[in-house]
Amino acid sequence: MDALVKSVTTLAIVNPIAEPRSEGDGTPRHLPAKRPDTLESKTVALYWNGKQNGLDALVRAKETLSKRYNDIRFIDITGALGGTNRYLSPEQLTFLQQEADVALCTTADCGSCCSWLMRDLCELERHGVPAAGLTAAIFTEDANFSTRTFGVPEACPIIVPECFSNKTPEETGDMVDAAMDDIIEALTVDREIQGASAAFEHIVLESAPEILITGSDLMDAFDNMQRHFIGNGWSDGMPLIPPTSAKVDAMIAASGRDGDEIIGHFAPGMGVGTVRKIAANAVMAGCAANTMPVIMAMMECILEPSIGLRTWAMSTGPQAPMVLVSGDIADEIGMNRGICALGPGSISHVNVAIGRALRLIMMNVGHSYPGVSDMDTIGTPNKFSFCVAENEARTPWSPWRVQQGFKAGDSTVSINVPYGMTEFFDFKNSDPQLLVETLGTLAASTCGSPAAGAWLIKKAAPLEQGYPFHGDFANMLLMAPDHAAVFAKAGWTPDDIKYALQKAAKLSFRQIMLNQEYDAFKASHPELLWLLDAPETMMNLYPSPDCFEFFVVGASAGRSQFCFGGTNTVTKKIRR
Repeated sequence: MDALVKSVTTLAIVNPIAEPRSEGDGTPRHLPAKRPDTLESKTVALYWNGKQNGLDALVRAKETLSKRYNDIRFIDITGALGGTNRYLSPEQLTFLQQEADVALCTTADCGSCCSWLMRDLCELERHGVPAAGLTAAIFTEDANFSTRTFGVPEACPIIVPECFSNKTPEETGDMVDAAMDDIIEALTVDREIQGASAAFEHIVLESAPEILITGSDLMDAFDNMQRHFIGNGWSDGMPLIPPTSAKVDAMIAASGRDGDEIIGHFAPGMGVGTVRKIAANAVMAGCAANTMPVIMAMMECILEPSIGLRTWAMSTGPQAPMVLVSGDIADEIGMNRGICALGPGSISHVNVAIGRALRLIMMNVGHSYPGVSDMDTIGTPNKFSFCVAENEARTPWSPWRVQQGFKAGDSTVSINVPYGMTEFFDFKNSDPQLLVETLGTLAASTCGSPAAGAWLIKKAAPLEQGYPFHGDFANMLLMAPDHAAVFAKAGWTPDDIKYALQKAAKLSFRQIMLNQEYDAFKASHPELLWLLDAPETMMNLYPSPDCFEFFVVGASAGRSQFCFGGTNTVTKKIRR
């Protein structure tokens, strides 16, 4: 009889999923604005956030509303700050509060743009202006999640079938026509006040401190844990290490902090990031306890408002955080500074685990879940893990951390979030001017990314506020030691390379503007309108030499990696 009884083994793991910050614990809750009964004799603000083809939608809406209502008036307004994704300034919100009866807003054509447009809707509602924003169907859950996050869950995303991007004005206009009744209802019928609701529609969040996984033996329980995490949306797609209490406690001890200490609220889901939650995800990534000081410094970096975590965590773009470690801690914990430093392989297992930990923390603490709040069009393998250590022995200048203002005896973590990475190959040149000229052609070839030339369509936003496209993009060259040696032998400093590279990275104004909106250019740089009559004028793709940075890593041969379109780089000291 006993032989018929199946044995059951239980695997007890620490819950790695952070609870979202509740409305009563810091997220302001605002009621929606009172709606007018009709748009007759009303003033409608037509707000554009800079996204391509959004103006076509507003033009059609203006035409249609003018036919339906007598004495209707319009205010055309473009977000004052930002670039491809602009947002309303406090002054503009005050102006609209005084002058507009309602607002129709475009466009939510990517994950982060959707979220920031929902932010503008919530701010308008908070200022007493009923607002509706046009949103592609694929971003519905993103939009609803964002309106809850910004405190006005009743705010009105108007769902259209497809993005306006890459559409003709006629195709965009047809979608606006089909949505017009919904737009009018959203602006003229008072919103029903919503009660508490789940943060996500398709992701299961868990609040219990411990999760019990059963199986016929430990291996079976391990497999069941993988299936459980995949089913709930918590996995990065690769097998996870069970975060047992013993492993998590060891990580917490290595941090030197209390497990319940809250490090911060992590965007986009405003997950409560305790040391324990961070440690659990680090264990799942395969990190050893001695890496915890590096991981805690990474947390400081991504919580720095200027890095704009919400924007790149939710974007349809393939931005991925790149982790750069400088200092002797890299050797202490076994990081690879040389050949195949970005992986794969056993020699890079520490690098890989640290980079993977950051992605899992973004997902399970910050709630940046693919297909829900991370809306990347295609994705990138860089999102699995993207971490290297400086090859200090072959850095011919001051170590990276010293260049960033820290002491030689310190160890630091830096994070830069590029759009992508491409090889810079040059085995031929020993003349630094020729080497930088080759690199300049590569920098110019990245013009199809949102970063190159973006200075022409934007005004700088306050860096410390973390709003989208707030500062100059920083392009990071992971510089092969052989390339660094060419520059150093000729007496070139990193500043010399920056100035020469900015000068070399040029294209014609016409080429730079191929994927940009001319209306945004006109609003941002009226002093440069003469370029409209001289479109073949050669222009700098980047506004400043400081848009380039250099981190020496890797082994022999002249193959560097150009990581383009990154955020401003944030560097923090590692505290042992």
